Amino acid sequence: MEITWFNEKPKDCIVTLAPGNITLNKPATTFFESAYSVMLGIEKTKQLIIIKPLSKADAMKHDIPESNKYKITVRSSYGRVTNKAFVEELSELFNIKLDAVARKFKATWDHKNELMVVDLKEEV
Repeated sequence: MEITWFNEKPKDCIVTLAPGNITLNKPATTFFESAYSVMLGIEKTKQLIIIKPLSKADAMKHDIPESNKYKITVRSSYGRVTNKAFVEELSELFNIKLDAVARKFKATWDHKNELMVVDLKEEV
């Protein structure tokens, strides 16, 4: 008997933008499970959001200004960064409407630089 076992395809990393927060789905959250805080960045020409996890040791160092570090809440099925000002900046800069409906975008993990890259051109 020749058996081929079912092997489910890994789920995509999805980041949801809503008024006031950024939510990471479970596959995306796995990269932030040990994060104490995060740094948020924008790459304007390529329309990317960059989310960099910081360990507690990195977050406590004084080489990163406190104003550049943001709290991340990690639960069993999602992660969330609450930052209304950042989401409003994204909305204005890239003309993303975030009224009553949240918008979902594909994300990838950059292993070399240890950060999440959200492509605002790849809406799900």
